Amino acid sequence: MGVKLERAPLLVAAAFAAAVATFSPPFAADKASSVKLALEIDIDGAIGPATARHVKEALVTADERRAEVVILRLNTPGGLVTSMREIIADVLASPIPVIGYVAPSGAHAASAGTYILYATHVAAMAPGTNLGAATPVEIGAPMPGLPAQPDTQPDRGDQGGSDKGATPAPSQDAMTAKMTNDAVAFIRSLAELRGRNADWAEKAVREAASLSANAALQAGVIDVVAADPTELLAKIDGRTVAVTGGASEHLATRGLTVETLQPGWLIRLLSVITDPNVAVILLLVGIYGLIFEFTSPGAVAPGVVGTIALLLGLYALNLLPIDYAGLALMLLGLTFLIVEAFNPTVILGLGGLAAFLLGTAMLFKVEAPGFHLSPAVVALASVLVFALVVFVGRALWRARRRPPRVGGEAMHGLPAKVLDWRAGEGHVRANGERWQARGDETFAPGETVEVATVSGLTLIVRRRADAAAAGGEPP
Repeated sequence: MGVKLERAPLLVAAAFAAAVATFSPPFAADKASSVKLALEIDIDGAIGPATARHVKEALVTADERRAEVVILRLNTPGGLVTSMREIIADVLASPIPVIGYVAPSGAHAASAGTYILYATHVAAMAPGTNLGAATPVEIGAPMPGLPAQPDTQPDRGDQGGSDKGATPAPSQDAMTAKMTNDAVAFIRSLAELRGRNADWAEKAVREAASLSANAALQAGVIDVVAADPTELLAKIDGRTVAVTGGASEHLATRGLTVETLQPGWLIRLLSVITDPNVAVILLLVGIYGLIFEFTSPGAVAPGVVGTIALLLGLYALNLLPIDYAGLALMLLGLTFLIVEAFNPTVILGLGGLAAFLLGTAMLFKVEAPGFHLSPAVVALASVLVFALVVFVGRALWRARRRPPRVGGEAMHGLPAKVLDWRAGEGHVRANGERWQARGDETFAPGETVEVATVSGLTLIVRRRADAAAAGGEPP
């Protein structure tokens, strides 16, 4: 027994070592001998907070899985500047080379997509694609003094031409000039970092210029034209790129297995609720849910749904570039509507409708692709708000036209039975209660009279016009 006890620690240590040997080596071996990967991230559609989060998480995953390269496939009309800058910052900080690839055929990398493509370590396009039109979306429509529809296929001799001397038109305000110059400086810095055509990049910002895949290759804007990821990896094999910290990395990409990283459910949910139209609808659902819950306590479901929708709507607005004065007006309008539901005045309802519409018009600072309020949604929201005002107004009108049910006015015209009467006063029974009464006439006990008015706790009664036909106990 003593020998067994002495061996117990050894047996425990042996079991622990066996467990480590069983589980750890295969994991390490899997890391070392795993198939070399090229992870693909798709940006398909407008660039927003959900896109930036997806790219950030995908780059972290690529680093953890020791991917050789990351292919950032672009097909976007542009998007929010804040999200674009987040993506570019993550690409520039990535220890793994990021290959920007505008694909498939028919795709484009416009506006923010052009900046992102310039930031990638290797820029590529599929045949039949285009990039450019990188004027900041906050500036709005084509700038004064510039062509309304710039040539999207400039002459070959123009593609590499310098446009450094271009300046904003005199009619532009200071803010527009600042934003344009900031965007130009930003894209030129990316072009110089990656050794690409900086002059055309500036032209894409100032003149919204655009290029096809082959024209972009000839102009030195991109590095490769490839029909599919396999051809792309074969063409960039052997290139040397500079990654984080200035270190050079030799690309060995031929024959890599391409795996697409799909966004998780949270990112998909984020991409839905950060649509301004969905965010406004969530706010309305939340407010109406709370109104129904407050007016019908105990229903529970409207309160739960309304609270969740309201919080999701506010979270989405927090991620979007909004004008807080517009948000304050919207919330003020909705607050007026809540008060209107409990204290009908109609004036509060109309004021709430006006504040809500003004706030909706002011809410979003930019009209970026995919991030603008649809007129249909604004109209629907306005109709719903107006419907609430009309509903409350009609209820108020009906309540005011309905005869009073309490107080002295409610007694007016009610029949009463005389219990006793002497010298112009006595007692009557009305509504099943005994009341002190007085009147200018003489009544006999048992006679049915009519309440004319109420004075304090005394009923003023008078003879009914149809007293002869109204015999019997009053109700």
